[in-house]
Amino acid sequence: MAKATERTSGNAVTRYFREVRAELAKVTWPSREEAINLTMVVLAVTIALSLFLGAWDYLFSRLIAFLIQQF
Repeated sequence: MAKATERTSGNAVTRYFREVRAELAKVTWPSREEAINLTMVVLAVTIALSLFLGAWDYLFSRLIAFLIQQF
C-alpha cells in the first residue's frame, strides 16, 4: 500500500512541475527597457518615501525631546 501512495505523490509532483513550466511559457515577460524603467520607478518611489518618512521621524523625535525637556 505504501508503494501506491509513493507513486501517486510522485506523479503529483511531476504533474505540478509540468504545469508550472506550461504556465511560465504563457507569461508575457517585459522587455529589458521596460524592466529598467520600472526598476527606476520603484527606486525613485522608495527614495522619496524614505526621505519623507525620515523627515517626519526627525521632526517628531525633536518634538518629543523638546517636550521631555519642558516637563
